[in-house]
Formats: sequence, C-alpha cells, structure tokens
Amino acid sequence: MARELTEDERALAADMLARARAAMAEIGDWSQPRLDRLSQAIAWYAGNERTFTRLAEQGVDESGIGDRAGRPGKRFKIHMVLRDVLRTPSTGIVEVDEARGLVKYAKPAGVIASLIPMTNPAMTPPVTGVSSANARNAVIFSPHPRTARTTFGMVDVMRAACRAAGAPEDLFQSIRNPSIPLTQHLMAICDLTLATGGKPMVQAAYSSGRPAYGVGAGNSSIVIDETADIEIAARNTRISKTSDFGSGCSADGNIIIQRSIYDDMVAALQAEGGYLCSDAEKALLEKAMWDELGNRTFPTIACRPQRTADVAGFSIPKDRTFLMVENQGQIGPQHKFSQEKLTTLMALYHFETFDDALDTVRRIYETGGKGHSCGIYSHDDDHIDRLARLAPVSRMMVRQPQSKANAGAWTNGMPMTSSLGCGIWGGNITNENVTMKHMMNYTWVSRPIPEDRPSEEELFGEFFGREVA
Repeated sequence: MARELTEDERALAADMLARARAAMAEIGDWSQPRLDRLSQAIAWYAGNERTFTRLAEQGVDESGIGDRAGRPGKRFKIHMVLRDVLRTPSTGIVEVDEARGLVKYAKPAGVIASLIPMTNPAMTPPVTGVSSANARNAVIFSPHPRTARTTFGMVDVMRAACRAAGAPEDLFQSIRNPSIPLTQHLMAICDLTLATGGKPMVQAAYSSGRPAYGVGAGNSSIVIDETADIEIAARNTRISKTSDFGSGCSADGNIIIQRSIYDDMVAALQAEGGYLCSDAEKALLEKAMWDELGNRTFPTIACRPQRTADVAGFSIPKDRTFLMVENQGQIGPQHKFSQEKLTTLMALYHFETFDDALDTVRRIYETGGKGHSCGIYSHDDDHIDRLARLAPVSRMMVRQPQSKANAGAWTNGMPMTSSLGCGIWGGNITNENVTMKHMMNYTWVSRPIPEDRPSEEELFGEFFGREVA
C-alpha cells in the first residue's frame, strides 16, 4: 500500500509553489527581447558541450541505462528548441487576423510541474526550461528517483543561468528527494503538468485534477518499399535504432520490407552492424526481455546488444550494434516482438503488395504504439500518401532516421521537443510536439467585421427547400 504524503513534504511543496509564483511575478512585465535573452542564457548554460556532456554521462551512470558515449549529442536538441523559441513571440500580441477582426495576446500558463524520465534527466529540464521561461512561467521539476541527482544538478545550472540574465533563480526548482506522494501532490497544486515518461506517470498526471500534457507509448514501424535507396534506409535505421541504445519511444522497432528487396535490405542492415538472430536465439531473447506478466525486464532495456544477448544466454560478435529477429506474421499481444522493444533490437517483416504492408502496419498498431509515429523509405508518392492516410500515428517521417527526426531536426520542419503528444489514439489531448505554445494561455480580442453570412441556398446546397417528413 502506497504511503501518504508527509507534513514535511506538504510544507516543502507549498514553499516551492510560493517561491515559483513570486519568481513569475518578477518577470511578468518583461519585454520580448529580455525574455529571449533569458532563454539564450538557459540554453547556453545547459547546452554548452562541457556542461551537458558531464551531466548526460552522469545520467547514464546514475540510471544504468543508455549510451554514455552517444547521449551527450542530445545537447543539440536544446539548441533547436532555442531556435524555435527565438522565432516565436510569447508576450503581448502574438497573432493578428485582420480579415476576421481577431487579435491574440499571450499570457503565462502558470507554475508547471514537470515530470522527468530517467532516460533523459539532463536533457528534458532545459528543453522545457528554455520554452517555459520565455512564456514567463516557472517550473518545479520532479525527477525520476533513479536519476534525481542528475536532474537536480541540471536545474542548478539553469538557476545559475537565470542569475546571469538578471532573472529570479526560483523560475526553476527541483525536488531533491522525490516520492510518489510528493509528485502527485505537486501535480495537484501546480497549474499545468508536463508528463514525459511511462504510462503510470502519464495516468497519474491526468488524474491530478489539473490540466496535463502527457505522451504515449511508441512502437515505431518503418515501411521500406522497392523504390527506396537501400543503403540510406539501412544506415538511417541503424542510426535510429542505436541512438542512446534504443531508449527512445521513436526508435525503429518494426521494419516492414518489400519482399523483392528483403534479402538485400537484411544484408545492408547486417553491413551496418545488425545481427540476425536464429529462431533459438529469438526464443531466448523473448524469455529474457519480458517477464511472466509481459513487462519489459530492466536489465535488457536500453543497452548494448551484447548485454541483451548475454542476459538471454548466448553471445554475439563485439562489432554488432543491434539485434534483428524475423517476425513475419507474428503480430498481436501474444507476440512480444510486435510490441515496443526499448532497446537495440528490431523485428523484421516482409510484404508482397503495398496493401499487405498497410495491413501489417494496421495490425502492429492495434497491438501497441497507436498515436506515436511511423516512417517510410520510398520515392513513390502514392505509397507515402496511402500510409499517411491509414497509419494511426501523429507523425510520419519520410526517408529520415525516426528517433533523430520526429521530435525535430535541423533538416525538417517538425517543432523541436522532448514530449511527443500521441493524440486521442494514445490517450493524450494533443497530437502535436509539445512546445512553448502549449505552455501559454491566450486572450482573443474580437472586433466587429462586415457581416459574414452565406445565403441559405449556399449553406444547405442541394438540400435547401426539400420537403422533410
């Protein structure tokens, strides 16, 4: 039975909330240039190579999962968020529609409770902080217990950035000793919750009684047809699957390949470092990666493929960077490899006609990951259009490494974020990448315009005047 909130925790939360509101009041009348300068300070202090590398590596060491060598590269996500923020007005008049007589004013959302996942304890706070401060909000961060020290350290850096920019440091605070009761209470007293993490965390945010943005589970599926450039598709698939050892919800999980190029594509994936498991090795992996209740086992999450294989009871060469299992026709709750993997392993499928590919996609998302993302390697615009019309996902990447693209990239137009809304499919309120615009209130000012009233004939079309019983 979960323990109840202690009086000390209640007092701590009340004090943090009061300090956050006082900090917001201090920047309530700041101009756009001054807010932009604040965001620049936060992004630089948190996203400079030396500081971010230290904390990113600390996060891997503290949690025991993820790629220590690769995770420091995520600092560029902070840079991309800053780019987007500097191009987006966040105070005063932010939109004018003269034709409709509408003017929109931006206001702060309030004090935000931000729940930090153990997979990104160094990156998520500044990604949120650069946007929230520009929108004149304050944030109280609730770290994952496994990575509380890393998150607290990053928030300290962000507080130093506030001081350097002449802003109150209490725009950012972090719980030092997180607990479930304290986090639940925090969500209940703050104005808005950003829940980036697992399903229990998101469900708790939605049940807090306050507005919340949550994310959904991933099960990213990639279609590769015979018009694809096989070498590019294989390279991007490897990049996406091995990024931070597959810890992200966007990492390629299911690769659906046209039969005519299947053997060549598998060979290209092997050339990129893939290891194709035998049927016996696949059975050992399933037993090691899921427990008897169907839950993913911690020792095999976001780790090198050699470690996963070792836990399962077999070995693979040292130069292999990801695992592959053939999973043709094996889709559904009883087939574990058609679900989200969260490590350096992907399932392979093949199809004859594009209708077959679409059916495979449909069945995979009925199993898990609905609302999140998918991708395609194709130069056939009809195939791209058909997948976009059918796939129950919020974002679809064309010829791009999924986990490096759908949350925003230098080479596409997706808004940069660390929180991917999955829409009603995924139990979320938004399909969008959660960004600064989701951290603001808006006041709509409406002036009178010339009457915009179509005739009844225009409105009702062929049904106008028809006799109705």
